[in-house]
Amino acid sequence: MTAKPKTVLLVGYGYSGKTFHAPLIMAEPGLMLTAVVSSHADKVKADLPEVEVFADLGQALDRRAFDLVVIATPDALHFEGARAALESGAAAVVDKPFSTSLDEALALVVLSEAKGLPLFVFHNRRFDSDFLTLRRLMAEGALGEVRLFESRFDRFRPIVRDRWREKPGAGLFNDLSPHLIDQALVLYGLPEAVSADLAVLRQGGQADDDFRLLLIYPQMRVVLSASMLASAAGMRFRVEGEAGAYVKHGLDVQEAQLVAGLSPQAEGFGQDPAPGVLHRPGDDQPLACPAERGAYRQYYRAVAAALTRSGEGPCSASDALLVMQIMALAKKSAKEARVIARV
Repeated sequence: MTAKPKTVLLVGYGYSGKTFHAPLIMAEPGLMLTAVVSSHADKVKADLPEVEVFADLGQALDRRAFDLVVIATPDALHFEGARAALESGAAAVVDKPFSTSLDEALALVVLSEAKGLPLFVFHNRRFDSDFLTLRRLMAEGALGEVRLFESRFDRFRPIVRDRWREKPGAGLFNDLSPHLIDQALVLYGLPEAVSADLAVLRQGGQADDDFRLLLIYPQMRVVLSASMLASAAGMRFRVEGEAGAYVKHGLDVQEAQLVAGLSPQAEGFGQDPAPGVLHRPGDDQPLACPAERGAYRQYYRAVAAALTRSGEGPCSASDALLVMQIMALAKKSAKEARVIARV
């Protein structure tokens, strides 16, 4: 007998909720998006006429019980939203960053463990095509021992916009570094030390719009960066190993496909039209690397499996807590202009 889908409440219907969470939840048979919390009920109903819309989270949790609550609100609301979800008896998915402080993130982990409820963070870029391809190459030994890992996520948005992501307390580091740090930790674990620079480079900027982050490992360096002023943006990965190098230009296509309205269930969803290349010593030309298909659908598939205890979740709160630890060290490093050892 087919199990009944788990009911889902989506909190927030801005860019992240509308573009990522709603389509991916609806593509998973084990989940049912039944309600949304939003102050723009008309926008939600235009896209999702069958769901119930609540004006605030408290009202939704008072009226109905949900198996899963997805927090896709501005960063400053992540902690209170996730705490309310767990206190109500629901499992929770929290968009990145996990919270605005390490202490808040730790409090959520403690609460989820005390309640015995699953808590996950939306590190969906574990399922990017290029990252999956890189993991395959490393598992095959195609690069040998990696000595330098460079990962960039650049954009060209020179005009400051009036939106919460560009206000004080938010910024590019909070927005994108969780993805880059999480990928690095998946591959290499925690570094010995961290060095970072966070800058406001655009005229009229109120929050950081450029960052450089160095993770220091024995005999290896990880360089993570992002900018809002990269008009010549192109390189995504450069991974140098003793047996070869993997170089990838261009971002994973899944976000652009979701923005364009392509269903995650569509045949061409997640297929990268510009795969990376493998450089090997002695070769005259780089070798094309067949790209793994991007797999954002796997995120909520893993969430559904965890809710029925038939599999592990996609990114545990404990994993996300490690990302928050590195973010805290990076901010300290940038503020004090020095290398910070991880103790």
